[in-house]
Amino acid sequence: MNGAGTSGNGTSGNGESGNGTVSAEQYGNVLLVKVDDGKANAFSVPMLAALDAQIDAAEADDGIGAVVIAGNQRAFFAGFDLNVIRGGDRAAMTELVSAGGAMVRRAYGSSVPVVAACTGHAVAAGALLLLGCDHRVGPDAPVKIGLNEVAIALTLPDWAMTISTERLSRRHLQRCVANARLLDGVGATQAGFLDEAVAPDAVIERALEVAAELADTLDPRAYAGTVRALRGDVLAEMDASVERDRASGV
Repeated sequence: MNGAGTSGNGTSGNGESGNGTVSAEQYGNVLLVKVDDGKANAFSVPMLAALDAQIDAAEADDGIGAVVIAGNQRAFFAGFDLNVIRGGDRAAMTELVSAGGAMVRRAYGSSVPVVAACTGHAVAAGALLLLGCDHRVGPDAPVKIGLNEVAIALTLPDWAMTISTERLSRRHLQRCVANARLLDGVGATQAGFLDEAVAPDAVIERALEVAAELADTLDPRAYAGTVRALRGDVLAEMDASVERDRASGV
């Protein structure tokens, strides 16, 4: 499901991050970041920190013009680790949710385009990360993509409501957020979680194509300035929400 369709012309490096492994390969001027914890890619604080570090590295490298974030054959990301969310440690839960909000905001505010290769299910915080990416490629398959928080007795944090309202189709907002509907690849495209749905084994290949086109055609300085101007209010609102959440957990 996650075949890249590329020759072995990339440079790579692997880094263990908590219960997940984050690896990176460079294909021309595109950095492909893959995450695979051997399960459903549940977000942990170390995993989120490793993703953030990869975007840092891409922004600092003049040879990188775009980033692709890909999951494993089972999932893009399943959301937050529910063992932490329901574990009773308020400080740990706050740290995790705040780190997730900071990561979604990081992707949306990155000075290089971030493309999602949604290789499988993308639920809860995994779907929110899709909303933070410039372009989202997913599978034309019966996967589950969406925000299921209300169905599992959770409430979206303010930063998640902000990015959801910003990126989801207004026509689908009630159904996707309040009614917690999970969608397949085609439905997720209609709702605004994805921009296109392709054959499952072509997801990463297509994401790399899109990222390469963005890297080749966009002026880096103009892109970064336009992101600040176009998304500045939303980014500031997300920053403030994450900081409020962190303060509430102290």
